[in-house]
Order: sequence, then structure tokens, then C-alpha cells
Amino acid sequence: MKKLYPAAVLVCAIMMAFSCKTKYELLLASNDLDAKYSKAMELFDKKKYQKAAQLFESMAIFTSGSERDDTVQFYWGLSNYRNKEYFTAESNFARFIQNYPRSSFAPDAEFYRLDCLYRATYRWELDQVPTRTCMSAIAEYMREHPGDPHLTACDAMMRDLQERLDRKDFEAGKLYYDMEYYPSARVKLRNVLKTNADNVYREDVLYYTAMASYKYAKMSVWQKQRERYLGFVDDYLNFVGEYPESKYRSELDGHYRRAQKVLGRGGEEESEDSSVENN
Repeated sequence: MKKLYPAAVLVCAIMMAFSCKTKYELLLASNDLDAKYSKAMELFDKKKYQKAAQLFESMAIFTSGSERDDTVQFYWGLSNYRNKEYFTAESNFARFIQNYPRSSFAPDAEFYRLDCLYRATYRWELDQVPTRTCMSAIAEYMREHPGDPHLTACDAMMRDLQERLDRKDFEAGKLYYDMEYYPSARVKLRNVLKTNADNVYREDVLYYTAMASYKYAKMSVWQKQRERYLGFVDDYLNFVGEYPESKYRSELDGHYRRAQKVLGRGGEEESEDSSVENN
């Protein structure tokens, strides 16, 4: 076998490395902007978004100031968005909006950025700071783009995000109820509706408010039951006034009848099942 010198070995290795590269990899490393642009659009249309994003990114610096600049920048972000790389896409679109506010792509870039923020929010159990940040951005977008075709989607996002905040507030009050801290539960739940009367869990909030009043009265010593059952009656009447056909109605009606019996005795006897603790 013919012996190869070190220089020849190096040349062979380089040639083998280049021969192993795919056409895509060679194009990605090239300076042929026209070929890159054409291929990137082709890959985008074929839904090969990751490869398209890489090509658009590789062109971004070199197209700065050219007629293609905003197109390359927008499709770079859109490719990341379609590839579900929402954190990166949000950065792409935020930068695009800042640099190309008058581009024909700007309205879509603004919406896609909102959608990225929306997808970065958390379940109601977790931190809701991203939720409030997103809601603020959506509200601003809706004010500035009346009649925009994306407003229906924006409205749906706002309703979903508001539901998360409402759920978190409701569950915070209900937690006290579940822990049997009934006076605190009643206060917390009433404050939920003071803060936001349109809470989507309003029926549940009013139900647990009434139940907290009832259970607090029931567990009290007889000297304090009358006053506390009167509090329950107020909560009961508030509830049935708003939700006469509620699924909770039958249960609360039963508690109301029992409260009326206790109130009818004028609080002179200790009610059945009441605790001996002076709550």
C-alpha cells in the first residue's frame, strides 16, 4: 500500500469532510444570499420550519438595510413560531416591531408576539405575573387596532387569562374553607367579589361564602349562634337572589330551614351538633 505523507492525509480528511456535508449544510455555510432566500422560503412552504429558521437567521445580518430585510426578519420569527420555539419567536417579533414599525408585516408580528406571550403563561396554580403582562399587552393591542382581524383571537385569549386569575382568587378563598377556617374563608371569599364582581366563579364564591357562614354558626356555642346564623341567612338570600336555579340550591335550602329553626328558638338552646368551643 502506498504510504501517505501527513499533508496528503490532511487534504484527504478535508475532502472527506466536505463530501459528507449535505447540500443544506453547504448552503447554510455559503454567502449566496439569493440561493439561501429561495431555499428558506421553499423549506418554510414545506413546513420544515427549523431548517428555514436557520437559513433566515444566517441571512439576517447580511440583508440589513436591503429590500428583503424586513421579510427575512419576519419569516425568521415566523419560522420559530411555527416550530413552537415561542420564547425565541417572541424575541424575534419584539425586535421586528421595534425596527420595522411601518412594515406591512408589523401588524401580524405584533399579534404573533402576543400569542407567544400567551403561550408562555402558566396554569392558574402557578405564578400569574406572566398572565398579567400578557393581558396588558393584549389590551394595548386591542385599543390600537380596532377592527383588526386578530381581535377575535385576542378576545378569546383575554377571556382565558382572566379565567385563570378568577380561578386563582376563588381557590385562595376556598383553601381557607377546606382548612375549616370558616370566618377567614368568608372574609376572603367576600373580598374576591369586592375586587372583581364579574369573577366567572361568582356562583361558587357565593356558595362557599354561605357555606362558611353556616358551618361557622353551626359549630359555635349557642350564645353566639343567633348572630352567626343571621349572617348565614344574609348570605343565603344573596345567593338565591342571584342563582335561584343553581345546582347548590337544594343543599342551601336545607341549611336555611335548619337555621330558621334555630333562630325561631331565639338562640335559647344549643343546636344539635354544635361544638362546645366558644368560637
